[in-house]
Amino acid sequence: MHFVYILKSLVDGGYYYGCTAEIEKRLKSHNFGRVRSTKYRRPLKLHYSESCDSKTAAIKRERFFKSPPGYAWLKAKGII
Repeated sequence: MHFVYILKSLVDGGYYYGCTAEIEKRLKSHNFGRVRSTKYRRPLKLHYSESCDSKTAAIKRERFFKSPPGYAWLKAKGII
């Protein structure tokens, strides 16, 4: 099982989208500064997550979230 997730920066209020098989381990990596794209936006909290059946499905869902229709869907659902 894989997850697609959205992190929220407690510093600038921005969002980060990603996917992983181990969500808790990945969140720790982000907060310990091991991920270059979020290193200076720490601390981060898990804002939203969904489980997916496969890695491919999680990657597709992450790409959807990053697209204009995906952003609109997230806004309409009140997620972001």
